Amino acid sequence: MAETKHFDLIVIGGGPGGYVGAIRAAQMGMKVACVERNKLGGVCLNWGCIPTKALLHNAELYLEAIRHGRDWGFDIDPAKVAVDWSKVMGRSRNITTQISSGVAYLLKKNKIEHFEGHAKIVSGKTATSPCRIELSKADQNYYHGIGGEKLGEITADRILIATGAAPRELPGTPCDGKTILSSYDALACTEQPKSIVIVGSGAIGMEFAYFFNAFGTKVTVVEMLDRILPVEDDDISKAALKTFTKQGMDFLVAHTTTKIEKKASGGATVTVASTQDKSQTKTIDCDAVLVAIGVKGRFEGLFDAKLGLRVEKDHIWTDFKDKKEPTYQTSVAGVYAIGDVIGPPWLAHVSSEEAVACVERMKGHHTLGVDYASIPGCTYCNPQIASVGMTERDAKAKGIAYSVGTYNLKSHGKAIAVGATEGLVKIITSKPYGEILGAHIFGEDASELIGEMCLARRVEATIEDVISTVHAHPTMHEALHEAALATEGRAIHA
Repeated sequence: MAETKHFDLIVIGGGPGGYVGAIRAAQMGMKVACVERNKLGGVCLNWGCIPTKALLHNAELYLEAIRHGRDWGFDIDPAKVAVDWSKVMGRSRNITTQISSGVAYLLKKNKIEHFEGHAKIVSGKTATSPCRIELSKADQNYYHGIGGEKLGEITADRILIATGAAPRELPGTPCDGKTILSSYDALACTEQPKSIVIVGSGAIGMEFAYFFNAFGTKVTVVEMLDRILPVEDDDISKAALKTFTKQGMDFLVAHTTTKIEKKASGGATVTVASTQDKSQTKTIDCDAVLVAIGVKGRFEGLFDAKLGLRVEKDHIWTDFKDKKEPTYQTSVAGVYAIGDVIGPPWLAHVSSEEAVACVERMKGHHTLGVDYASIPGCTYCNPQIASVGMTERDAKAKGIAYSVGTYNLKSHGKAIAVGATEGLVKIITSKPYGEILGAHIFGEDASELIGEMCLARRVEATIEDVISTVHAHPTMHEALHEAALATEGRAIHA
């Protein structure tokens, strides 16, 4: 770049937070640039949400064919169903290319200038000068890498950091992309492992457990807490453990991974210990280990140390936890941050909404902002898990008087019709007014069904509002209606 270009806003990161924020800013008349060091779409579209869902859909189709084909009247011999692993994985990668191109089109359509490379913030805004960013060539390593050859400098009145998060690694056992895998590595697995140990049973761990198990890999899941899917309601965790054990997965709850030894011949030996008695250990031999123990903010090399940008617990600090209507301002003037890089909840849909709220407040627009109490969380194995609001555990801990309505899908008409009777719906309401405290779904289309409960919480509907809403028959949505009725002891089909 021969001359320094100036913008109203520079967005660093082209994921679902960054590109959405850039587009909304452009819609409001701002001159916007977006800097992305890797592929547009970020982790979500390239290494997370979208490609994993493509793989999971493949797994669902395969299981339906080999396990239930004859139940549906299809004469399918499981022994003759062949899997082309390269095509299974290739379809997922092709989808990411398509969607990344779509993001590029959206940026161009909204007249947003796209810079490929690594961004380093060298100064914030002062009374006499704008924010400055140095651009350099970036490698394509999603773990590390800060940039190489300098490309130039750009300036802006404001900067929005939307660089997302990177997988955490086990202390002393870095991921190598072959034997010890992160979620990124698992999406580029060129050969199917015969056996895999998955460390962590959160959403990422369970989605990969379901995927690999569906195609015949021997899966062992190690979870430090005493239940799988630890953020979910206890009843959902118990039901999920029963169902996924029946599908063939092994679970070691209340266990920690104490050692991983790579073998010269390939694969690894994993040593785990009981959290209740550390002397109780066991070893597991496997072809691969997938580490799914969470994420941390991605900001290596992002800012000059002299800026003194405040960082807390591996994430960039902003005012979003300190203010009722946060601006997402960091500790450096003119620099804002949203999404996974500022901490939990680490969800793409949260990043997008924070980005919109942030840029609208920059322009002085009125915005309702993000309702952090009504954010859905979804896990896309089959059956799916989805939830919003409090668990029963939370309600007890807060001393709230509450009612619970539970409805089992075994007796649900639509679930029986489509062969999806595994699961339940659980709704928690306050006494005596019927405020919807939380909703939890384990079953078919849970990630789609949860939207009704999110809206109900957002508009402060009571459980009577849900009960008095007519639900179409036959649908999975009727299960929510039955669970709502059950909170008042009025369930019809239970």
